[in-house]
Amino acid sequence: MSDGKKTKSTMALLTLSALGVVYGDIGTSPLYALRECFSGIHGIPLLESNIIAVLSLILWAFISVVSIKYLIFILRADNQGEGGVLALMALALNRKEYKNSRRNVAITLLGICGAALLYGDGVITPAISVLSAIEGLGIGGSTFFDPYVIPITLLILVLLFSIQKIGTGRIGRMFGPIMVVWFACLALSGIRHIFDAPVVLTAVNPMLGLRFLWGHSALGLQVLCAVFLVLTGAEALYADMGHFGKIPIRYGWFTFVFPSLVLNYFGQGALLIHTPAAIVSPFYLLFPAWALYPVVGLATAATVIASQALISGCFSLTHQAVQLGLLPRIVTKHTSENEQGQIYIPTINWLMLLGTLWLVSTFKSSANLTAAYGIAVAGTMVITSILFYFVAYSRWHWPWWTVSFLTFVFLIIDFSFLSANFPKIIHGGWFALLVAGVISGLILTWRRGTQILAERMSERSISYEKFMKDIQEHPPVRIPGTAVYLTGTDEGVSQALIHNLRHNRVLNENVVSVTVRTAPVAHIHPDKHLQVTKLESGFYTVIIYYGFMDRPNIPMALELAKDLGLDCELLNVAYFIGRRTLLATDRPGMAIWREQLFAMMAKNAQNSGVFFKIPPDRVIEIGYQVEL
Repeated sequence: MSDGKKTKSTMALLTLSALGVVYGDIGTSPLYALRECFSGIHGIPLLESNIIAVLSLILWAFISVVSIKYLIFILRADNQGEGGVLALMALALNRKEYKNSRRNVAITLLGICGAALLYGDGVITPAISVLSAIEGLGIGGSTFFDPYVIPITLLILVLLFSIQKIGTGRIGRMFGPIMVVWFACLALSGIRHIFDAPVVLTAVNPMLGLRFLWGHSALGLQVLCAVFLVLTGAEALYADMGHFGKIPIRYGWFTFVFPSLVLNYFGQGALLIHTPAAIVSPFYLLFPAWALYPVVGLATAATVIASQALISGCFSLTHQAVQLGLLPRIVTKHTSENEQGQIYIPTINWLMLLGTLWLVSTFKSSANLTAAYGIAVAGTMVITSILFYFVAYSRWHWPWWTVSFLTFVFLIIDFSFLSANFPKIIHGGWFALLVAGVISGLILTWRRGTQILAERMSERSISYEKFMKDIQEHPPVRIPGTAVYLTGTDEGVSQALIHNLRHNRVLNENVVSVTVRTAPVAHIHPDKHLQVTKLESGFYTVIIYYGFMDRPNIPMALELAKDLGLDCELLNVAYFIGRRTLLATDRPGMAIWREQLFAMMAKNAQNSGVFFKIPPDRVIEIGYQVEL
């Protein structure tokens, strides 16, 4: 459903849900971000001038990165309503002149790296968010809760990932009201302390932050490293666009989220100027002592919600990657009939849970985890800016000087944050890069493996002309009914058909060869969905086009194909699916270990019959071996 067609009531509900999912991550950064600027491993002296400079950098980071870059420009790059680095990559690739070019390969690699980095961030976000909230139990001076911080955090994370199956929309409606209360508390607690040191309001002057960076070189990079923590949910705004739409996301930010965050950070800054000892936890000490435990409870709920932004974003990225042929088919459950982008992927969900539990058990504190946090997001932001250039210039046809200027500005900011985060690699950032490296390796292996497999299948393929000539010269027994053969290419006869004919020596009266293609767009218009070609002797070829966020359903598509010339009975049709056993060899292509990895991934992919919504009692599998 496009933003323009949503009713006011639907838009209000989506805005509320967006508060509960999209802004959870960036909305809980006040728990630790300002503290890390002055007390973390890259902390700077707690001076009034430094505090005001940091607040200025935070404010203008919000304005330049979130408000301008993402909310105004990047969200324009929606692929039929879908967002995220892979949707952006698909937009950049959707040009005929890029086909099989080096630019096409470079754009694809950028998209793969960006998606992989976001997975790394998606694992760290739940760990640091929930752990930072639970640590508030020890702020009151009591050590009673200290032994229970890690176990409570682990329990909450297990519960969070366990409820993902109910769907992003329902989760958002549950979490939305909580986040409204959360952001209201952020704003009110900040306002309460701004009057302690009104000088913090001078931080609206961007020159204060820039002068600090200019005059403190190495120290300035340390500050940027900590300031970047306030932006770590920005990429999720774009990745989750398909769940709610751009208008609810923009409206929620400019009217509620942005003012609340700024007021809270300014309040924390004023508190630190007035009471420097509050650096132990400037967020929790904004509140009166009697409110500590209720705020810890609210913060815990908010951080659980914060994790949702990256979790649902990783679901969207995975689904897009599968449809674009970058990953094997994986079980995907659509949790909403109205919003195509609301999905749940069990395998990704539980793998992320395992990674998150390991992080909490290993790093043991949010301060330690901040050392691992940010490098992946900074890298993804750089990639997003580069891909935006290709989309704005080549697809939208913006003037080159406008696109170049915007991209140049974006990249200066992005590379500043990326370079500031480099020292984090040895302190824990390696974990996010390790996750990204593993994901990139799997994607590149699958992509190269499918190319090699296509080459091997092409070597043994038979053209329809030769096949028709053979069956005319040696007519097989024809039996009543219709057989549908799924094939990966429309350029030759299905291997399942060849093997079935060779071993059973019979052909159905009607034979339909079906090829499914995924276009680099989110959805395909019904008028461009099908292509039917009638051949001789009862043979048909059907090409079905889907977008990378569509739900493939071959039986439904074949029913629609009747209006385009598919003249055969489909009530008792049999679907023949090739079951390939892949064998690693020393033929040129990939290293044997990568071929073995590819074969394992293919073996564990979701059954194509289930993926294409084919009734299991109508599926006949034909097995054969293929040497890679």
